[in-house]
Amino acid sequence: MPLYMDVHRLDGGVSVDDVAKAHMADLQTQDKYGVDYQRYWVDEQEGAIFCLVEAPSADAATTVHREAHGLVAEEIFEVKEGS
Repeated sequence: MPLYMDVHRLDGGVSVDDVAKAHMADLQTQDKYGVDYQRYWVDEQEGAIFCLVEAPSADAATTVHREAHGLVAEEIFEVKEGS
C-alpha cells in the first residue's frame, strides 16, 4: 500500500497536545477507510504538522482527516521510506 506524508500549516502556531488529540481522532476513524496513520511531527511555533500515513490513496487519507477533525492537509506527497 502507498505511503504518504502530508503537511498542515496553521496560522498562530499549534500545541503538541492538540495535535495528539487530532491524531487520536484519526486512529478512531482510519479503519473505515483502510488507512493507517503511523506517526506525526509537530513544529509548534511555526504551526506545521507532518503526518506519515499508509493509505490506498491520498484521497482516503484526506477523508480520514476531514471526518475525524476537519484539519485537512495543504499538501500530500507519496513517499518511499529510506534509512
